Amino acid sequence: MSTTVSVTQAEPITAQSILGLFPDIDTSSVELDGHDAEQIRLMDEVCIVLDENDRPIGNFSKKICHLMTNIDKGLLHRAFSVFLFNDRNELLLQQRATEKITFPDMWTNTCCSHPLGIPGETGAELEESVAGVKRAARRKLEHELGIDPSQVPFEAFKFLTRIHYKAPSDGKWGEHEIDYILFIKANVTLEPNLNEVSDACYVNADGLKSMFEDPALKFTPWFKLICNSLLFEWWEHLDEGLDKYLNEQEIRRM
Repeated sequence: MSTTVSVTQAEPITAQSILGLFPDIDTSSVELDGHDAEQIRLMDEVCIVLDENDRPIGNFSKKICHLMTNIDKGLLHRAFSVFLFNDRNELLLQQRATEKITFPDMWTNTCCSHPLGIPGETGAELEESVAGVKRAARRKLEHELGIDPSQVPFEAFKFLTRIHYKAPSDGKWGEHEIDYILFIKANVTLEPNLNEVSDACYVNADGLKSMFEDPALKFTPWFKLICNSLLFEWWEHLDEGLDKYLNEQEIRRM
């Protein structure tokens, strides 16, 4: 299976230009008609809107940030992707629930979500921003997979890099994110929230490559993007040599 991920060039967004760039932002709710009630509620969560250098310039709802009509105007937000490995260096995958509004039923990395525009999860400088996404990651691992935060302590997360990418979902919805990549090695107890996750499994690197060859399986575009460019090299160095990949300062533009 192949997934095309594209990034469009748009005028750089700054705090001074955001109002001028988005005078006709789409705030309608019609696209939510017929979706799961809990997932509609979660679309009201407040995402952190960014300029192209990952500086926060405001907040918009998750719904507004994920409408392609707004993404095509350049709207960009902050996200994170967690890759959780057990003590056998197997990666925990999840299959997104059918109820999900964006990218339903697709397999992806352990947890993919957004820090919110709330105290403790936002930040302007990189160190503060990394701390914010780590706190958000612990919150969402519990929400989606039932992982007790005590099993994934803040200090166990390792920040690798940031990836700026754009990907459509179904024509109505999509992603345009600066995605913080977090690794953590921990043995955890799973109690998946079936409104978020329909299945979960651990795989080694060869097992994941075999899954990619199965045409019946679908994968989120950001996961395929990271796997095709970076993941397997990082994975090889999980126990030795990972330090050289940590805390990258530059944003990778995909």
